[in-house]
Amino acid sequence: MTVFEDPVPDYQDALGDLHKRLRLAQIAIYRQNRKAIIVLEGYDAAGKGGVIRELSYAWDPRGFEVYPIGPPSAEEGSHPFMWRFWNRLPGPGQIAVFDRSWYGRLLVERVEHGLSDSDYASSIEEINAFERMLQANQITLVKLCLETDRETHRSRLLRRAQHPEKRWKLTVSDIESFAHRGEYEVAFDAMCSRCNVSSWHRIDANHKKQGRLSALSAVLNSLEIELKPRTFAYNPGVSERLDELSK
Repeated sequence: MTVFEDPVPDYQDALGDLHKRLRLAQIAIYRQNRKAIIVLEGYDAAGKGGVIRELSYAWDPRGFEVYPIGPPSAEEGSHPFMWRFWNRLPGPGQIAVFDRSWYGRLLVERVEHGLSDSDYASSIEEINAFERMLQANQITLVKLCLETDRETHRSRLLRRAQHPEKRWKLTVSDIESFAHRGEYEVAFDAMCSRCNVSSWHRIDANHKKQGRLSALSAVLNSLEIELKPRTFAYNPGVSERLDELSK
């Protein structure tokens, strides 16, 4: 597919509205002592970083944490696979954003590192059990999978190579992953169909701006369904003393 300019003439207006509503949703999470997790998966250069950047514009940094997930450290590798994610669960009133996640087991380890069929099946069971636990504890889980077609994927990787300020983003791992593109397509489809305790939002990210709006809308809609952040009551004791401010 040829990559065209994003056809979103009212992008800034739509983005500003999403920022405002996402800010209210964060306040609702804080006021209601709720917990939320946002998971972003997808192809390299699909726009995960852009979505996280827009969330950071909308949200108070005191109320959320971003966790970029790569290969486990030596300490993490000495523990059960899910240990490092248990340790990053949000506290009351907080949001955790995972730039890649526990699904790496079903993606890169399956496609490039030869995860066996038995380990793959047990990983699916472990992930589904983990997400059922999140649901049982009223932790809102929003899962985004940002998807581009093969040509868009290739073009964006080449663009990183061609722009000096973006070259640092392109790694040998990105090129190796692109070489396995067909296998990753199968892996993403299997991930979304077999791990749906919390439903996946599959985002068409071929146009960056529209993909960003779709991803932010998916996050917002999921949070608003859970939280209904419309109005906020006074803190205890405030209404009784408001008249003191008028004197």
